[in-house]
Amino acid sequence: MTTLSPGPDLRALAGEAHRVDDEIRALRTAFVEEHAEEIYAGLTDGRTRYLRIDELVRAAALACPGLVPSEEQMAAERSLPQAEKEGREIDQGIFLRGILRAPKAGPHLLDAMLRPTERALKLLPGFLETGVVEMEAVRLERRDGVAHLTLCRDDCLNAEDGRQVDDMETAVDLALLDPSVRSGLLRGGVMSHPRYLGRRVFCAGINLKKLSSGDIPLVDFLLRRETGYIQKIFRGLLTDGSWHSRLTDKPWMAAVDSFAIGGGTQLLLVFDHVLAASDAYLSLPAAKEGIIPGVSNFRLSRIAGPRVARQVILGGRKLRADEPDARSIVDEVVPPEEMDTAIDSALARLDGEAVVANRRMLNLAEEPPEEFRRYIAEFALQQALRIYGADVIGKVDGFAVGAR
Repeated sequence: MTTLSPGPDLRALAGEAHRVDDEIRALRTAFVEEHAEEIYAGLTDGRTRYLRIDELVRAAALACPGLVPSEEQMAAERSLPQAEKEGREIDQGIFLRGILRAPKAGPHLLDAMLRPTERALKLLPGFLETGVVEMEAVRLERRDGVAHLTLCRDDCLNAEDGRQVDDMETAVDLALLDPSVRSGLLRGGVMSHPRYLGRRVFCAGINLKKLSSGDIPLVDFLLRRETGYIQKIFRGLLTDGSWHSRLTDKPWMAAVDSFAIGGGTQLLLVFDHVLAASDAYLSLPAAKEGIIPGVSNFRLSRIAGPRVARQVILGGRKLRADEPDARSIVDEVVPPEEMDTAIDSALARLDGEAVVANRRMLNLAEEPPEEFRRYIAEFALQQALRIYGADVIGKVDGFAVGAR
């Protein structure tokens, strides 16, 4: 009788593979941190070219094979659900953390993300002429000097995905580039979703179905969102400008109907005036989803205080718009039927001659660019690690947007 030799211990092999991955990533981390300025200068011709984050990682993959995943490797990853990916975005996170930490490269990269997108520049002549741009996720309309941005994904409660981020950045760029626009308003449209049929909804946060299917990328969604249109709302648009300012910025108002979940609440933290219906609520369900709620960990403690921030982010506490702790985020609460009138009154108050200069100085004092850069550098890696966490993958497979 022949005795079969035992097969390989797959758990031991998996553990060894994990150890090797860790060693390689430790070496890659040390290499990027030591050579970040040289790498970035080489990729941008001595910081004379502005490459957006997606362009930078592609350029690095071509110029420095093995430093970040190749385009072919990333294409293969994009075709897979989140649970089946190899986690190559973690290596992008290592690279971008090193670049963003670098004293010269980091600010230059963030400046690149504040420049107008090519899509917006192509649409600008038509918008200047008609005052309207219809996109899949956002409708933009100029009325009486106000850029009205309406989130219009009525089937999914304005849940965020790559399409929404692209459309929002385009709309924000156009509003800031149009010299006849004095301020911006963001509001959710009327829903066709059966649970909120006929009602306005602000935003349901990240589309967890898309996260589960592998369609919420680190670079083109999670980082582009934070360093792109949200920073443009807060900081302004980097243009050739005039001698007195590199940035074109305008006051922004948000109007919250029904709820602002996750990314919806994150957005409110950069607006100059937030109006909410009295039956609306806010939440940052980070503990439930297992990911980092954007830059909220940086902003909410300053705005609402450290105890409330921990209750909301770590404990999943919901805030009703009309309760005291929500008033640090929400400036004004009115009955739902009075929202339209209250919006007009609030926009009129933002139309003062000194509003732009004062909001610019307030934002500079409250969130210095260097402090934001320090946070977003670490976020680049920590969020990459989170979206591949076993707990996150296990949770998002069971979530549906309408069930939150």
